[in-house]
Amino acid sequence: MSRKTNQASAIAVAATFVATLLSTEGSGAFAQETIQTLIDQSLETQAATLDEEAVSQSPAETIRMEARAVVQPLPADEKAEPPLSEAGSLAELVSGTPTDGEMSKDMRCLAGAIYFESKGEPLAGQLAVGRVIVNRAKSGRFPATYCGVVYQPSQFSFVRGGQMPAIKTGSIAWREARAIAQIAHDGSWESPAKGALFFHARHVSPGWRLTRVAQVENHVFYR
Repeated sequence: MSRKTNQASAIAVAATFVATLLSTEGSGAFAQETIQTLIDQSLETQAATLDEEAVSQSPAETIRMEARAVVQPLPADEKAEPPLSEAGSLAELVSGTPTDGEMSKDMRCLAGAIYFESKGEPLAGQLAVGRVIVNRAKSGRFPATYCGVVYQPSQFSFVRGGQMPAIKTGSIAWREARAIAQIAHDGSWESPAKGALFFHARHVSPGWRLTRVAQVENHVFYR
């Protein structure tokens, strides 16, 4: 109920009462004083009633505003390595990796480098070679693509005149190289030469002042 409605009700009650007084007392001054007194008393009563109603309101009827902190989840780390495969062995993972279908230019460069640098090596040795190329592409110290790494001048001896030799695409060695390239790219199996950026054949001694990481069959790896 609004305050204006309260006032109207009070005045109406007062007017009725005064009309009765006028009919019996006949005094205008007395009527005016009586009206004002009744109005004041009526407004006080209505105000008290409104206060009681406000106090008795249920919590659900009371509007409250609260300031709450908005917490947003942090973005996932985009540089985090993917989880390793749950395959029982690298050979099992290789056999389960699809090797048919089209390859991107970059993946063909990666598989080609694995093929020419380490075909005939154990799968772990092929993976170590593949991961060197992947590590270089991610390092910021070499070209940022696999083809850029492979064709960088004076880096891989099988590249001659900026070209890669022909590949026997029907061979088991090429199928293995394709599978190892995908595994190296995905990071789904840990390299035995983790973090390596360089390697050379075991039968040579270039005298590099680098940190030796591992020797895997016929290659020695450094970072």
